[in-house]
Amino acid sequence: MSTEPRINDRIRVPEVRLVGPNGEQVGIVSIGDALKLAQESDLDLVEVAATARPPVCKLMDYGKFKYESAMKAREARRNQAHTIIKEIKLRPKIDPHDYETKKGHVVRFLKAGDKVKVTIMFRGREQSRPELGFRLLQRLAEDVMELGFVESQPKQDGRNMIMVIGPHKKKAEAKAEKAAAKAQHGADPTTEDSAAAQEQPAQAAQPE
Repeated sequence: MSTEPRINDRIRVPEVRLVGPNGEQVGIVSIGDALKLAQESDLDLVEVAATARPPVCKLMDYGKFKYESAMKAREARRNQAHTIIKEIKLRPKIDPHDYETKKGHVVRFLKAGDKVKVTIMFRGREQSRPELGFRLLQRLAEDVMELGFVESQPKQDGRNMIMVIGPHKKKAEAKAEKAAAKAQHGADPTTEDSAAAQEQPAQAAQPE
């Protein structure tokens, strides 16, 4: 069903509450007078509140309004970053060298504007020491706080503990702008993301 508002001669009511082109309240006028004012102003009479009594109509350049609305909607869709969620898996008693390696992956992902799902995997008796995983997640969050923030606090999920770190807004915006620039030049903005998602998947996702 069309959601287009009624305009000009398609407005079939005896009178309307008229709003001027700059938002000024004209008042309740007959439909004939409203259409005459629209014609004299070289504008359209657009019904903006059909359920009001009487309906509210506004004088505007409807063609320009539709174009600007379409451009805003297009820009909003374009600026939505194609968010990739990468995953890093750690063990509660991870070796210091391995920790630095995994932290490096998190840093790289956040710099690219991606979110990171950090999973602590507990085995055997480790399941009775959830505080070990919690402290490790806290440490990681503090180590990368300049690049990202804890979007989802640590929570237990079966044998695992999960936390999500998101890039700071400026990083995500930069990624969205880059995608928009590629789209304007005819490139597929998801291509780079797809390639990045495949970058070192085994190294980033393998448990210790």
